[in-house]
Amino acid sequence: MDQHIAEAIGRPDLIRLDDRLVCLRFETMKVVSALAAVRRLLDTGAVRRGDTLLDSSSGIYAYALALACHRYGMRCHIVGSTTVDRTLRTQLAVLGATLEQMEPCSDLGLDQKRRVERIHEILAEHPEYHWMRQYHDDIHYLGYRVIADRIREETGGATGLTVVGGVGSGASTGSLARHLRGAAAAPADVELVGVQPYGSLTFGAEHVRDPEIIIAGIGSSIPFGNVSHELYDTLHWISFDAALAGSVDLLRRHAVFAGLSTGAGYLAARHERERAPERTVLFIAADTGHRYVDTVHARYREAAPIEHLAPREVCDPSGLALPWSRMRWNRAPAAPAVRGVGRQG
Repeated sequence: MDQHIAEAIGRPDLIRLDDRLVCLRFETMKVVSALAAVRRLLDTGAVRRGDTLLDSSSGIYAYALALACHRYGMRCHIVGSTTVDRTLRTQLAVLGATLEQMEPCSDLGLDQKRRVERIHEILAEHPEYHWMRQYHDDIHYLGYRVIADRIREETGGATGLTVVGGVGSGASTGSLARHLRGAAAAPADVELVGVQPYGSLTFGAEHVRDPEIIIAGIGSSIPFGNVSHELYDTLHWISFDAALAGSVDLLRRHAVFAGLSTGAGYLAARHERERAPERTVLFIAADTGHRYVDTVHARYREAAPIEHLAPREVCDPSGLALPWSRMRWNRAPAAPAVRGVGRQG
């Protein structure tokens, strides 16, 4: 029996959508990494119960850290994106977390930069706070080991497994790939496919702008130390409109109600499945669709049939174009400009 709701929320469902397409569905994915990270900090004496944990978030991690702090008797302070909605603000307040939300800003890249600047101001005022550094501290990789074990067990150790997911901070996809490839019982052939929005510098797409929005949470305007570029085999850049079509089709075809990044991952996963009929393809659904009811799902009549969508194949990021591009990354290292700060933890 679970001792706290966070443990139940962090446990994903594995749903077989067809014989070769599997959905790893979370209610809120980052709960599993936040719980494991806070446990490690307490176990090592880096923090004590009652201390304040601090971080920046566009939404999912804020809720995850607030739940982990509630579970372990910690205080939580979040510098939140403009994308944090009323429902999440209310949950954070009732959970006892303090939220500083950035002023409205049409540029999510600038929003992210301002949040990091505010973190440094808070640390100067409160050096006793512990900055969780979700983007840079690979302590956030820890929670996904048990998820990788479950994937391996429930997919039957299938030879030829492709994992597809939004890159974001790099912890979820990076950790799953490492554990699946590294365990003695893992399939020898595990490919990792990362999904990015246009405008993200992580893999060199900062020069291409999406006229709608950057899909929050799966890209970055600053270097992230937790992204291990050398783990990724293939990348997909997917626009808001294409991701919307994926989210709507996933709900209509498979009754899976999920967010915008999941719609993007679903599109990429279907394409990878068609390219390699012998492989099992698993894609990550990081959260439910509730935050996206008005901005995505209510616009279902606008959604293009996904059969009409296909990626443009490019050889390097200079060839990227809306609404969808695909490139073999071949486990290359990051360019010097996006290597970020060193990992720790």
